[in-house]
Amino acid sequence: MGEQQQVTFPQEVIDEYAALGVDLPALFSAGHLGTRMGVQILEASAERVVGTMPVEGNTQPYGLLHGGASAVLAETLGSVGSMLHGGSSKIAVGVDLNCTHHRGVRSGLVTGVATPVHRGRSTATYEIVITDEAGKRVCTARLTCLLRDVRPGDGEQAAG
Repeated sequence: MGEQQQVTFPQEVIDEYAALGVDLPALFSAGHLGTRMGVQILEASAERVVGTMPVEGNTQPYGLLHGGASAVLAETLGSVGSMLHGGSSKIAVGVDLNCTHHRGVRSGLVTGVATPVHRGRSTATYEIVITDEAGKRVCTARLTCLLRDVRPGDGEQAAG
């Protein structure tokens, strides 16, 4: 499904996470599930996260993009934004995901764009709009993440 791209971060952000033992570019490669599904994160900041995913390999029995695949893309992008908002002293944990599926897609790439709805001290909520290659909306999702304090050992779990 293609090679994973590395997300580019400012060096000071990479250094901040490295001090905690976390390889930030590896962490935001979309993880094991995202890798299996071909998710690629193209742009990442607390203000906007953009990623793509192929339809091929992520379909349901009727040959359409699986709704769960859209949910994986949405949660990945919203979680990245939440983690970047929370900074290196916080871990983002998804607590609510809502997806509305608007149309089916049979081929090509879908693109998700996550933008913040709310960025607080203890929670962050992102809207994720997923579109097909023609720019038509496929899915609208909303993800809320709890931002909890980093605990000893979190760096090893995230890096591993």
